[in-house]
Amino acid sequence: MPHAIPFFRSALTRSLLLGIFAIPAIIVPPHLDAADGSVIVPADPAAIAFARYNAGLSQIRPWSSETIEIDASLPKREERGRLRAIRHLLPLGKLEYRVLEMTGDQTVRHQLILRFLSADAQAVATPAASVAITLANYKFRYHGAVEIAGMTAYSFVITPRQKREGLIKGELCIDGETGAVVRQARYFVKSPSIFVKRITVTREAVLLDGLAAERTTHLSIDTRLVGRAELTIHERPFSDPAPGVEE
Repeated sequence: MPHAIPFFRSALTRSLLLGIFAIPAIIVPPHLDAADGSVIVPADPAAIAFARYNAGLSQIRPWSSETIEIDASLPKREERGRLRAIRHLLPLGKLEYRVLEMTGDQTVRHQLILRFLSADAQAVATPAASVAITLANYKFRYHGAVEIAGMTAYSFVITPRQKREGLIKGELCIDGETGAVVRQARYFVKSPSIFVKRITVTREAVLLDGLAAERTTHLSIDTRLVGRAELTIHERPFSDPAPGVEE
C-alpha cells in the first residue's frame, strides 16, 4: 500500500475547501466607495453589477443534490484517478455521497479524491465566516470589463486584510446582467503546510436564467514532495429520476 502523502492531511484540505466554497458576502452601499477604500467601484454599469451581486447574496442557496465528477492526477508520478458521484446536502449541514464510479491509481484515489470528499464534508459543516469573501476579510478594487462566454462581466481584484490561513488573493468576475459570479481565480496567501509551496484555484460557472447551472473548479497544488497535484471538479444540479427511469 502506498505511503500517505503528508501534504493532504485533513487540516490542509479543510482550510483549502473553506476558502474555495465559502459563499461570498459583501455588504456595502453599491453606489458609494467604502470610506476606508475597501471597495473601489466606478459609477457606471460595473457599479450596477456590483449592486446586483450584493442584492443576490441573500438569495444564494446551495444545490440540495448535485452530480460531481472529479478528475485528479499527480503528473510527476503519472498517476490518475476519477470519481463520479451524487452529492446530497442533508439537514444540519451534513453531506452524503453516493459513489457511482471511482477508477484509477490507488494513491490518487485515496490521497486526493477521498480526502477531498472528506474535507468537503467538514467544510460544509463548519462556519466559514473567518474565510468568507467579506469586507471584514477583504478589500475590493475594480479592475475592468471582460468578456466571458459572449457576455460582459466586471472584474474585481480581492486582497485579504491579513495574511492568514484560508484567505486568498485573486480576481472575482461578476456578470453584468445578473450580478452572478461567473469566474474566480485566486491563490492562497499562506500555505497551511510546510509540504505545500502554492495553491491556486480557478472556478467558472455557466449561467442559465441568471443562476449557476454548472460549475467547474480547477485546483492546482505545488508540493515539495511529489510535485504538482491537480484536481478538476465538475458540478451540476441533480434531480432524482422518476420511478422506472434510469439515471
